[in-house]
Amino acid sequence: MSPVPARLAALLLLLIGLLGAAPGWSVEPTQLADAQSAGVVSLDRFPAEERQAIQDTLALIDAGGPFPWHQDGVVFRNREHLLPRRPGGYYHEYTVPTPGAANRGARRIITGRGGELYYSDDHYRSFDRIR
Repeated sequence: MSPVPARLAALLLLLIGLLGAAPGWSVEPTQLADAQSAGVVSLDRFPAEERQAIQDTLALIDAGGPFPWHQDGVVFRNREHLLPRRPGGYYHEYTVPTPGAANRGARRIITGRGGELYYSDDHYRSFDRIR
């Protein structure tokens, strides 16, 4: 390789490295998840029935139970990588009742050890940060 293309390649790699390190330019999955979940949504955005079901589940979580499903409180592993990456055991999941569902339905609240709360109404395909 001649010196000019080698220098050009080195300069290009340096530029890519600098852009990757600049705020807002990184595309690391963890940072994308942090950015996507940074804004907290108001429970007012949900229909009345869903809002009440969320509030009822939050009250159960705050009280420490009793929970309607034995799976409530288990570790949520964040396999979808939609929530910020945290150590294993950081997140736990709880069922939010889904009207007409014969099983747990699709609604969940995910709690983080730091006090953050996420809500999914589509069985972990998307999340809203609710607190």
